[in-house]
Amino acid sequence: MRHDVFIAGYGGQGVLLAGNLLSYAAIHEGKNVSFLPAYGVEKRGGSAMCTVVFSDGDTGSPVVGNPSVSVVLNQLSFDKYAAKVKQGGICIVNSSLVESGGVEVPGVKLVYVPMNQIAIDLGDVRMVNMVACGAYIACTGTLARKSLEEALKKALPERNHRLIPANIQAIEAGAAMAQQ
Repeated sequence: MRHDVFIAGYGGQGVLLAGNLLSYAAIHEGKNVSFLPAYGVEKRGGSAMCTVVFSDGDTGSPVVGNPSVSVVLNQLSFDKYAAKVKQGGICIVNSSLVESGGVEVPGVKLVYVPMNQIAIDLGDVRMVNMVACGAYIACTGTLARKSLEEALKKALPERNHRLIPANIQAIEAGAAMAQQ
């Protein structure tokens, strides 16, 4: 089975790390993976996005015009990309930063998770990407939480391995909130 996810936000939210983490988790589960990062020239605050495609067979191109699942972390990304999710897909929205104003995207399930607030409550707003990954696995069931835990060892530099328990806690909190 083929799965794809598009993650978008601004630089500094950990969009590319989230994509890397999902990629390593899929590899841990024996899947074939394509990962396509894209970001603006700004160091912080510019646009950042990535696409992850994983499958038991061929993944094909990592360029996905209408993703099955989108994770949008800021208002600009919601405004620009929410309507591109394919019919029957899921758009996971960071409700801490996105004011949707009751916007509906026909044929797309919108899941609102206060990702920034959860990360702040856990003690570090930089965990917003881990909260997003937890929400993704809870909404889709495509990857196991244990795979994400194992993937953290590869996605994070060794100097940050001491932060793995906090990252796992953020993943769990995102998953719990998405399931409500």
